[in-house]
Order: sequence, then structure tokens, then C-alpha cells
Amino acid sequence: MTYRQTLEYLYAQYPVFQRIGAAAYKPDLQNTQALLSICGNPEKHFRSLHIAGTNGKGSVSHMLASILMESGYKVGLYTSPHLKDFRERIKINGKMISRKFVVDFTAQHKEKINRIRPSFFEVTVAMAFSYFAEKKVDVVVVETGLGGRLDSTNVIMPELSIITNISKDHTQFLGDTFEKIAFEKAGIIKAHVPVIIGETLPETKTVFEQSAAKHSSPILFAERTKVEKKYACELKGDYQPKNIRTVITAVKQLQKLQWKIRETNIRKGIARVITNTGLHGRWETLSKQPRMICDIGHNKAGIREVVKQLRKEKYNRLHMVIGVVNDKDVNAMLQQLPKKATYYFTKAKLPRALSETDLREKATGFGLHGECFNSVKKAIRAAKENADKKDLIFVGGSAFVVAEAL
Repeated sequence: MTYRQTLEYLYAQYPVFQRIGAAAYKPDLQNTQALLSICGNPEKHFRSLHIAGTNGKGSVSHMLASILMESGYKVGLYTSPHLKDFRERIKINGKMISRKFVVDFTAQHKEKINRIRPSFFEVTVAMAFSYFAEKKVDVVVVETGLGGRLDSTNVIMPELSIITNISKDHTQFLGDTFEKIAFEKAGIIKAHVPVIIGETLPETKTVFEQSAAKHSSPILFAERTKVEKKYACELKGDYQPKNIRTVITAVKQLQKLQWKIRETNIRKGIARVITNTGLHGRWETLSKQPRMICDIGHNKAGIREVVKQLRKEKYNRLHMVIGVVNDKDVNAMLQQLPKKATYYFTKAKLPRALSETDLREKATGFGLHGECFNSVKKAIRAAKENADKKDLIFVGGSAFVVAEAL
């Protein structure tokens, strides 16, 4: 099979959560463990850092990978979902996995994989860990996919566990309270492995402390870390300083564990995070005159940060290209969005996407008005046609809308 045929096979054969939602969710680690056994347990052949959290885990993962790269380490990076190319999920020193490896891995293991009946994500984890082991990386920065305790990535014994923050997302799987979600995220805490907590809520702090105590794991709260220096960062957005503080707290712990990371590595790693790792979709400027910005914030907390940032921007008129997936708390997102804007309601090309007409109907109830477009491309085109040079176009509501915008 060619690379394209291989991808089509993977998408068709194995349920993909990003596309179909709950039907692809496998709430245990048995499939992943079976797949890794077939592959010779590659997860035992590299050191790792494990990152969970509702928001910010992608930014934190990429900043840590960039800092480690600047420190001279050969760094694997596993993240999800991808925005443009499947291979974004699996990188070494910023370079995507080769098409050949994707093809060869699938061809070599597909008969045994089919007997296990895994999800797409489970197969991807096995592929990634096999790639990192074969390439003999020094360390892998591993971002969880969903939750933590039962996430497919939770088969590693990391040097450090990091939980960025907790807000309500994927409540149908993780629970409908902050305590329940925190319990699932805390599932990445391992015995005697230090854990960094980026942000806490009154409801979550005790959960993390109890889990750390149960595992005899040192626990550090990034909120207590004083970041005395200002770090220039390629990632824009007022929410990034919180992520940087979490990263700095993690790096200080790695230094205590004898990792060779200097201050100059930290500074360059944060400053060059996009250059080094290829991260996109975080308050990213797509064009000027009119200025168009995208951000993958896709839940109540993520939209809150987007709206905060929008209030600080200067423009004549605001144009909002918005699409969401149907298993989010859409009302909680919509009620925060600015009423003084022109809306272009749209949907990404995936079954989970809420139809643009349903989205407009819900949005109207919150005083948000605009037109419907059956593709992201058409919505952006209309926004550009209606916008003057000094207007601002925002594109978001879902990582998949941003992916198509990119």
C-alpha cells in the first residue's frame, strides 16, 4: 500500500474518536498492552515525560520538547489530534515520522492488530512508541489523548508526570464534576514519580494531593513557582504565561533529577517552540489586512481565554467563524462569545461536527447572529469578503475548524 492508502486503511479499519466520538472510546488499557506486546514492548526502551490536563497540555508538551532539544537531547514528541498531517502526532526533534515507517508498521502488524480490534488511537500509540524505540531517542514527551487513568498512553513509567489544569470537557467519559475529572487525570501519577500540577481549583487540589500521597510521589504546584524572568515565546496568547510557569516548574524538577538543562536552553526552547516543533493553532495569525487569527480553544475554559484575548485586540469590526463538535457543552461556549460581532456558522468535515444550522439556532438564543456556511472554506471566504482592512476575523470553536483553516 502507498502512504495514502495506508492512512485510508487505518481510518476505515479502526474507530477514530476525533471523527465519531464515543463509539471509538476504549475505557481500558488491555488493547494497548496487547499491541505493545506484539511490538516487543517499545515503551520500555525510552525515558519519558507524561502530560495530561484539560487545556494547555499541547503547548506545555511542545515547549518541554523544544527545551530538551535545545539542551542537546534527541526528543520524541507524541501529541494529538493532528491539524493538517497525521504525521504531526509523531515527531523526533521536530521532524515528522516518515511515511515509510507508517506504511511498513501497518503492513507488518495489521493481521495481528485486527485480532485485537483496537481503536485508531491505540494503534497510533503502538506505532509511535515503536518508532521512538527504533530511533533510539533520549526521551519522549507524551501527551495524553483523553483523560489519563484509562488513556492509551498510560502504559509508560515516566520521569515526571504533569497535569496542566482541570475544567469540564469530555464529561460523558471523565465525569461531570471537577473532582471526578481530576481523579481521571491523576491516573497518570506513578509510584515515586514526581508530579507537577499546573493550576488547581479548590475541588481538585485535594484529589491530586491524595493521589500523590497514595503513590508516595512528590507533588509540586506550579502556582507556587516564582518565575522571575520574562520569557519571550513564539506562542502568543495571554494564557501562555500559565503554561510557561508549568514548564519552568517541570524543568526545575528535571534539573534536580540531573538532567542537563541550562537557563539558555530554557530561554531558547520557549522562544523557538514553533520553529523547533512545528506547533500551530494557538492564537496564530493567519493573515493580515484584514487580520485573521485562529485558536483551537474548544471548551468552556478554552473559549473563556479566547474571549479575554479578543477584548484586548484592536479592530473596527469583529467577524467570528465558528464551528463546534456535537458532544461539547455548546451552550456554555456560546454564552461567553461576544454579541457585538458578525457570525459565520460552519462545520468541519467530520461526523461529530454540529451542523451549522443547529449551531446558529443555539447561538441565536444567546444573541449571536450571522449566516450559515456548509464548509469552513466558504465561511472564511465570506468573512474575508465582508471584512475591511482594519477588521478582525477569528476562526475557532474546534481544533478541526482550525485544521481546515490552516
